Amino acid sequence: MGLFEDLSRFLETRLDEFLKANPHLELWGLEDQLRGQEQDAIRLLGDLKRREKQLEDSILATAQDIQRWHSRIQQAQAANRIDLVKAAQEREATLLRQGNQYWGQLKGVKDQIMQTRTLQKDIHDRRRELKAKIAETQAQRTAQRTTTSWDTGWAKTSFDGFGRDPMDPLEESFQRWETEQELEELKRTMGK
Repeated sequence: MGLFEDLSRFLETRLDEFLKANPHLELWGLEDQLRGQEQDAIRLLGDLKRREKQLEDSILATAQDIQRWHSRIQQAQAANRIDLVKAAQEREATLLRQGNQYWGQLKGVKDQIMQTRTLQKDIHDRRRELKAKIAETQAQRTAQRTTTSWDTGWAKTSFDGFGRDPMDPLEESFQRWETEQELEELKRTMGK
């Protein structure tokens, strides 16, 4: 395992060095990571909303069951059926406990929904800030490349039909020198 760990550390180090040399790539990686986190938060929010709806439906169904059993308790008491009253009261108590559990779960889900919405908004805001930083970094790199290309005389704007840049000072110098050489040759030839 030592070889794999060494290789892994080496690759991580090289990746860190590469990202430090190319910070825009690191920003893109962070933006990609934030996009994934935002999508996860949105999925979680959808799951929580579905769970909230299920719990609300369960609470409603339990409340209806409680009403039905409460009515049965009253009917059994009116008929003096004590054996049914006691069993119906136990069922009603079980349903009340179950309803309270659903209610507690619903409260927890609602809290999670609020927290997830806050988290999703925070991630969205961070992504927006990061996108602005990426755009700023790209603009700086473009300006830097343009400045560098003009400073070194290697403007990459337009080319003639032969793949040469007519604005290239080095190309211009060679063409001038070659023309001078041809003129000198012509003068020598004509002078003979």
